[in-house]
Amino acid sequence: MSDKVEKTPIEAFGSPDIKEMPPAAKRHRKNRGVPPPAMFDIDALPGSSNLTVLEAAAIIRRTPGALEQWRRDPNHLLKWRYVDGRPLYRVDALRDYLAG
Repeated sequence: MSDKVEKTPIEAFGSPDIKEMPPAAKRHRKNRGVPPPAMFDIDALPGSSNLTVLEAAAIIRRTPGALEQWRRDPNHLLKWRYVDGRPLYRVDALRDYLAG
């Protein structure tokens, strides 16, 4: 009998345990789900206010990915504009979209 302990190929190479991996090595994944309901009242905001993608998605109860797809269609009913390279949605545009 041999006192040798046989290891699987993965154990033999000393693969790192998932718990021991540094945080930078973990792959960051976007949360693509529907955000929680908005914590503010859209009717209390002035019409000229700008909202981020997550805020707009929370109000209309869609995913940020859906808004991203809609931005690819220039004729979509929900209007947006880019400020410093980021898409922003005006409150009055969201109200019009929800009303129509």
